[in-house]
Amino acid sequence: MRATDSETRLDHLRAAVADRVLTSLTEVMAAHEEVGPEIGDLGTVAADMLAGGKRLRASFAAAGWMAFGGADLDDRIIAAGAGLELFQMAALVHDDVIDDSHTRRGRPAAHRQLATRHHQLSMVGDADRFGASAAVLLGDLLVVASTRELDDALDRLPDSERRSARRIVTDMMAGVTFGQYLDIYAQSAPWADDPTVDLDRARRVLRAKAARYSVEQPLCLGATMAGAPPAGVRACAEIGLPIGEAFQLRDDLLGVFGDPALTGKPAGDDLREGKRTVLIATTLQRAGTEAARELRHAIGNPELDADALTRAREIIVATGAPSAVEALIAERTSEGLAAIASAPLTKPAADALRALAAAAVSRTA
Repeated sequence: MRATDSETRLDHLRAAVADRVLTSLTEVMAAHEEVGPEIGDLGTVAADMLAGGKRLRASFAAAGWMAFGGADLDDRIIAAGAGLELFQMAALVHDDVIDDSHTRRGRPAAHRQLATRHHQLSMVGDADRFGASAAVLLGDLLVVASTRELDDALDRLPDSERRSARRIVTDMMAGVTFGQYLDIYAQSAPWADDPTVDLDRARRVLRAKAARYSVEQPLCLGATMAGAPPAGVRACAEIGLPIGEAFQLRDDLLGVFGDPALTGKPAGDDLREGKRTVLIATTLQRAGTEAARELRHAIGNPELDADALTRAREIIVATGAPSAVEALIAERTSEGLAAIASAPLTKPAADALRALAAAAVSRTA
């Protein structure tokens, strides 16, 4: 089988997962329609948010599944992929509330859409508070839909695979929650006198909040579901973690330097939101006293205008931090590719993983 055949199989899987995600949401909404027509707004906003996305997590899960003998388009891996994508959207909805982000994937963020609905219906009270509160509940609803799909997938596995797969899922959900807390802690903590303290924390946020659940855990979940032996699951972890870290490091660069037309978010949003990423921590480690002070003043300023954003970017570039992060992306990617080469995988499975890794770390959106 040629590498292009593997990629075609994954394309078909992504399409099936996209359909299943929306079907799952429809089923959850229909099961509770007796609550009343008011809940329809949650379904409308959720469907709008779920329409986009790269289905990265579902793709890595499918790659792990197929690498260890899982059949193409098996209902179980489609359901698992849908569950991962629903959980991803739940995390994004909550993340946008926490950061007060106004856009997501080129659309108004869920809490902004729900605040707009408050205005449209001439409701009483504060629209922004209504939107944020409703979005928290929407995120919870998406976690329910995610759990429903994952349960459906895992309940049909043999006992041993089911137990191991459930542990991966619960570890993933807990890890993202702790990583999100560490992220808001990092944004609220005083800047350390020693920049390596902030850099260490940024690296831990990157791993806990994004890298593991974006690549490593979906890949291991798919492999485990297919009955991979412990050595095979370990190999998947050794592939997935460095690729996941490279993926998130690319995201950090895009959060400061990305094209809004491609990323779907305003330029420099990470700076306005106060994200203390590896890019920012590396900049502050390298910057002179005055430049560091100026950049710290910009980070977390929601009113950061175009001129101030340009100046912040100049400081970051002058330190060489973007090049250092690019080098780190290359290092982590090479580590992941080396792990693919040494893993007990068929050539088609290895080729598919290489293609997914390239798409994850070389993207512009």
